[in-house]
Amino acid sequence: MITADFHLHSSHSEDSQTPMEQQIEAGIKAGLKYMCFTEHMDKDWPKDAVPLKEDGTPDIKDLSAFEVDTDAYFKHLTELKGTYSGRVDLRFGIEYGCQTHLAQHNIDYVNQYPFDFVIASQHLVNGIDVYYPEYFEGKSEHEAYLAYFEAVLESICIFSGYDIFGHIDYIVRYGPNKNKDYFYKDYADVLDEILKRLIMNGKGIEINTAGYRKLGDSPNPSREILKRYRELGGEIITVGSDAHTTGSVAFAFDKAESLLKELGYTHYCIFKERRPEFLPLF
Repeated sequence: MITADFHLHSSHSEDSQTPMEQQIEAGIKAGLKYMCFTEHMDKDWPKDAVPLKEDGTPDIKDLSAFEVDTDAYFKHLTELKGTYSGRVDLRFGIEYGCQTHLAQHNIDYVNQYPFDFVIASQHLVNGIDVYYPEYFEGKSEHEAYLAYFEAVLESICIFSGYDIFGHIDYIVRYGPNKNKDYFYKDYADVLDEILKRLIMNGKGIEINTAGYRKLGDSPNPSREILKRYRELGGEIITVGSDAHTTGSVAFAFDKAESLLKELGYTHYCIFKERRPEFLPLF
């Protein structure tokens, strides 16, 4: 079984209310041996938007920015490493949001802390969070998705201070028809370029099982992206639940494992001190 969840959030992220301790206990109960917290760092997140909890209700925390107090987060995690020593291996990660004008900031930020693992994610396009219906106004679904993928490609071309690119087709969770009319072939040119550049730069992708919660039958990225990444020679793939609550920790990891095996993957990755370690799937 997959025993490492490498995409986790706690109350150190603006969109979670769940204490780290509760997430860790849920992970231990699920049989995890490794857990990497990847709290949100989305500098210059649009301040007029209101982040929501997973149940759709407004978050009551400080809404001025989607940034983590990294010093407090690191201190807390370090304490919990001692508390849970021998029960689960905790790793220090971050998920930072990509925007072109933040390329140097993100590089400088990542270099300030001893992260084990860094996820780069595209949440915004032209300053608009694709989570919100406003992003899709005045665009066809295809235009909206294509603009998102082009933003991902632009981010990959500008900087490389990360280990894997998170949920490459994140936008599909929130499209008007979600993944009903979403097919790799319709975006093949830009998606192939994204995957080729990631592989060329020694970067990985993740299989994010939150898609199984939000789309029903597919992780993020889609089966087709996972398949194409392998066809192009990609090997670095992490597994993450993107959990913000205890009920989502290690969610659908059995489905993720089955899919990876079906696609010919023999290993998945964890990271320590920014270096990949390969764990067998068989």
